[in-house]
Amino acid sequence: MKKVEINKKKKRDAMLNTAYQLFTEKGFHKTSISDIVNEAGVAKGTFYLYFKDKLDIRYKLIAKKSAEIFREAYEKLLCEEIGEFADQMIFLVDQIIQSLKKNPMTLKMIAKHLSWGIFKNSLVEPIDDTQRNLHDIYMDLMEQSEYEYRDPEIMIYMIIELTAGCCYNSILMNQPVPVEELKPYLYDSIKLIIKNHQKIKNEKSN
Repeated sequence: MKKVEINKKKKRDAMLNTAYQLFTEKGFHKTSISDIVNEAGVAKGTFYLYFKDKLDIRYKLIAKKSAEIFREAYEKLLCEEIGEFADQMIFLVDQIIQSLKKNPMTLKMIAKHLSWGIFKNSLVEPIDDTQRNLHDIYMDLMEQSEYEYRDPEIMIYMIIELTAGCCYNSILMNQPVPVEELKPYLYDSIKLIIKNHQKIKNEKSN
């Protein structure tokens, strides 16, 4: 990586890290762009070289943090011998839930706003290679399966939305039940979503 690119990355990362700290400590609405640039030690004009506005940096931050958690879960998956795609997805979701349980402030920022739309946008304009590889990882796992999957984007969208929606209150407030009690129901629902989208490879669609 060239020196100019390294410096750009340092400035971008400094603003993202600062925004994360301020959003989790003060809240999104009480944090201004001036707060972010002053704390990060960059000029206000520099902010607009990387982000459109405060909402844009939040979405990019959510996508970046989500991607990091996913990559960590995926690296753990590689150490396991799990052959079925559905079981692989359950393992990934379980690891992600465990990570969010350990980091409630990250959960508050991510889960309330997490969606496939944010992930998809991050793939079009990725912050780094962690996000760029998300789509490839997902597609590779499906490719290794004995099944093909109809509308894979819709399938992962439903899994993400279901997981994020169910886990927020369950982890933070134990409602309607603690997340460990919720998991079996959540995982059964994810398996049903996957089953609904799968077909035998080379099977013609109706």
